[in-house]
Amino acid sequence: MILEIKDLMKSFPKKKGEMVAIADFDLDVEEGEFVCILGPSGCGKTTILRIIAGLESQTRGRILLNGKEISGPGSDRGMVFQEFALFPWRTVRRNVEFGLELKGVPPEERRERTQKFIELVGLNGFEDYHPYQLSGGMKQRVGIARALANEPAILLMDEPFGALDAQTRNLMQKELLRIWSETRKTVIFITHSVDEALFLADRIVVMTARPSEIGQIYEIKWPRPRDRASPEFAALRKQILEQLESMVKIEE
Repeated sequence: MILEIKDLMKSFPKKKGEMVAIADFDLDVEEGEFVCILGPSGCGKTTILRIIAGLESQTRGRILLNGKEISGPGSDRGMVFQEFALFPWRTVRRNVEFGLELKGVPPEERRERTQKFIELVGLNGFEDYHPYQLSGGMKQRVGIARALANEPAILLMDEPFGALDAQTRNLMQKELLRIWSETRKTVIFITHSVDEALFLADRIVVMTARPSEIGQIYEIKWPRPRDRASPEFAALRKQILEQLESMVKIEE
């Protein structure tokens, strides 16, 4: 196991008492696995990702990465946000190498490593472009390259394609699978889209409404690339959607 989440709980203070966002969340993730987490809006999916990233602290529980407890941010975790979060004054190359600069990697090595990941995400030839010159899909490729350039043990992705149009989103899903197949990074991917989760994941973790815990885990053993129009795809999509809809009704 590369990632172990044990008895995770997160609460927020209220005027009277506290609001429990996440309760009793336990999950083990194998190295190289692609895991999607989805659930009703406001169930704490992003909060879990931010706790893994070390950007928020849990109220209770432990998270171990390669056997070491996470206590804050670290270069062993790469984060890709829904907002592109690029520096507008930096070129593609300088955005990708930002983390390497912070780590004090020498310029020649930095440039070599940066170029490797720019080519991996299909942006060779765009090294000197600024973010305003790029499409949404290209900007997210820069974000993925920047996260990978630090060579993290795990890649954390918070609805990275949520701001893209449907056609670009489908293209980026295919591109992400290509990149994942080449790097074999462990991926934790947050999404609202059942279709996206079924297309990408080895396992889908469906969370309940708040206070959130794991409602069910689906292991997807279908070969890739997956056919979104296949009967088994449609059947499981319907099953998960119905499960999510029933949670929303309970919450309301």
